[in-house]
Amino acid sequence: MGPAILPLFEPPALPDTAETVVIGGGIIGVSAALQLAEKGHPVTLVEKGQVAAEQSSRNWGWCRQGRRDPRELPLIRESLAMWRGMAARIGADVGFATCGTFFAARDEALTEKYETWVKTAAEAGIAASMIGPDEIARRLPGDTSPPPRALFCPGDGRAEPQWAVPRMAMAARRMGATIVTDCAARGIETAGGRVTGVVTEQGVIRCNAVIVAGGAWTRRILADLDIRLPQLAVRSSVSRTQAMTSNGPDVNFWDGVLGVRRRSDGGLTVANALSNTAPITPAHFRYMMDYIPLLEMEWRHIALRFGRDFFEALQRERHVPYDRPSPYEACRILDPAPDMRFIRTAHAELKRRFPAFGNTKVVQAWAGMIDAMPDTIPVISDVPAIGGLVVATGFSGHGFGIGPAAGKLAAQLATGEQAFVDPHPFRLSRFADGSRPRPYTGV
Repeated sequence: MGPAILPLFEPPALPDTAETVVIGGGIIGVSAALQLAEKGHPVTLVEKGQVAAEQSSRNWGWCRQGRRDPRELPLIRESLAMWRGMAARIGADVGFATCGTFFAARDEALTEKYETWVKTAAEAGIAASMIGPDEIARRLPGDTSPPPRALFCPGDGRAEPQWAVPRMAMAARRMGATIVTDCAARGIETAGGRVTGVVTEQGVIRCNAVIVAGGAWTRRILADLDIRLPQLAVRSSVSRTQAMTSNGPDVNFWDGVLGVRRRSDGGLTVANALSNTAPITPAHFRYMMDYIPLLEMEWRHIALRFGRDFFEALQRERHVPYDRPSPYEACRILDPAPDMRFIRTAHAELKRRFPAFGNTKVVQAWAGMIDAMPDTIPVISDVPAIGGLVVATGFSGHGFGIGPAAGKLAAQLATGEQAFVDPHPFRLSRFADGSRPRPYTGV
């Protein structure tokens, strides 16, 4: 099972109309609904399961600028400012703390890439530096095998995924948003080249705009509208330890197979920083050419697996008329099993590096499905062919930290407001206009 999340109170009845309907109750959809509600826009969010029950509660909890693709830097800079003010904004603790992120550099090639990234970040107004042995020893007390150099971004932070998104949703409700859980959106209705409504299992909501923020489900939702989205799902395994009094890194820490975050409960969130699993589905063959540049970079870190996922996806992707139960009702929550090999490798490395953690026990392990894109940056975009339709998906494993600003941008696109950042890098059309989008190779 996934980690325990804060429950929302009893959902209200589904309204007949809304100005905007948000499909998906993860960090992006909830942030968009919160933004719209604050501005006084009538908004309804529908979620097939529970708020934050999929990847938005299963991620590492990092809110990082460090090592980001330069195309995302304006967005993450705004998002960090929003995280710092989130508790005051919503009147509830989201577990945010500024702790910095630390990326080890153990060879000259990676050191040179990080040095270049530091200069790029400075041009975007983000402070970062390369640190040496003395500063590393201070940041990683007790480390028996510290790296010689590291990229350090001191303004980065962490938050608690299982608290943050539900409490943001509760705040959006208080501000006037309607949030209906256990209510699948079966499909989007259009007429005259624009959206007119969303068909849910509880009825139809007439609306002027729709934001599709369905995470790993977004490609399936858009396929019913004949919209091509080359999105694939990657399974990431994560674990947490019991609360500890032992000294150790307080920073978000990345080094080889080890990715670590200090938790508000005194434990650690620990994951394998290199290894993920990609269950092969029919979509992998459909979008193979889109992903060749990424596979050339990351093939060592992705384990391809063929099994029942292929046949389940084949069944799930068939079009179902909107007046019949949908695949979203058949699978309310994606809850894949964690790959315990990756978990064990990460914990063995934690104990090797930090002997003070020698008695540390894993108290829970889980997995989530990451919505990945070929160039590893998200789609936050309107759809020119269908007026009023906005897509916000494909955050490729780093959507939690960037979520508040991504939701803000999606809300601005849905209402026609001036966007606070240039949305051009995140346009959906980049996969069809000959741009040949590629992943960032600078880090």
